[in-house]
Amino acid sequence: MAKRVLVGLSGGVDSTVVAKMLKDGGYEVVGVYMKLHDKPGYHEANLDRVAKVAEYLDIDYHVLDLREEFQKRVYLPFVEDYRAGLTPNPCAVCNRHIKFGRMMAFADEIGADFLATGHYVRHDGRYIYEAKDKAKDQSYFLFDIDKSLLPRILFPLGEMLKEDVKAYAAKIEALKGFAEQKESSEICFVDTTYVDVLKQHMNIDMPGKVLDTQGNVIGHHKGYMHYTIGKRRGFHVKGAQEPHYVKEIRPETNEIVVTKRDTLLNRHIYFERSNLPAGMKRLETTVKIRYRTRPIPCEVTLDEKGGGEIVLHEEVYGVAPGQAAVFYEGEKLLGGGWITGSD
Repeated sequence: MAKRVLVGLSGGVDSTVVAKMLKDGGYEVVGVYMKLHDKPGYHEANLDRVAKVAEYLDIDYHVLDLREEFQKRVYLPFVEDYRAGLTPNPCAVCNRHIKFGRMMAFADEIGADFLATGHYVRHDGRYIYEAKDKAKDQSYFLFDIDKSLLPRILFPLGEMLKEDVKAYAAKIEALKGFAEQKESSEICFVDTTYVDVLKQHMNIDMPGKVLDTQGNVIGHHKGYMHYTIGKRRGFHVKGAQEPHYVKEIRPETNEIVVTKRDTLLNRHIYFERSNLPAGMKRLETTVKIRYRTRPIPCEVTLDEKGGGEIVLHEEVYGVAPGQAAVFYEGEKLLGGGWITGSD
């Protein structure tokens, strides 16, 4: 009897190829589309493509309306983190609670043996590994998912290059046009920038003071929520002869602290809510502090509460509280935690 697999369908090329590969591989494929937000026209276009995929593959599909849960778990925390002066990572939160939380729960409801998605990662049942296509690798965003679920998760694209996925889709006449689709945005509910989302919930245009690291007023800005750590534009520094960068955001006083680039470097990072293997106290490893950064060699010390300190072997620029510190051993993802500060 064929194993049943629930495939997360988005209407895009990656999830479409996953469904086709698994169907051709002898699985009983069932699709699911998740409604996560109310962006106008977004779901209509996607569901039209999902319906075409389901018809072509002769599979059933379901639509899960998770907008209320997504609002509570992902969207509103995203807004509130920016209000608090943090730089949030909503995709990692969504992966834990929605994509590999609620979607796996639905897989159980329909009696599916496996859950499959179009993420570019690999795993061995215990650990996640970077994808073959390093330019598309998404392991950073999966650091916080429940690892006990891995034996039931399939990532068919982990061993493929994006160009090969597109070529695979282009050969399927019934799916003509899927391979040429525009790539989806990194954050599904953000059309342009996060600022446009925040404007719907609060007044972000509140002129305030720009301070140097000694606390002197050296300029002005248009509202602290316009800035993230490391940003170098959008504020005025009196008499500046060289670029200044945001070092600290102070939401309580609507102030930002700026400095020159060479004084924005950090070697110590502090984090909380880590999910590193139990019993681990100290390790030598590498860490990524943002999705598009390279892993930096470091020493990690953990405390009893799941937080800890990272001592980097080289200085890094632009460490932002609210982002994830994700630890790797070569291509193996060990786990990660949420950055609270640095010095």
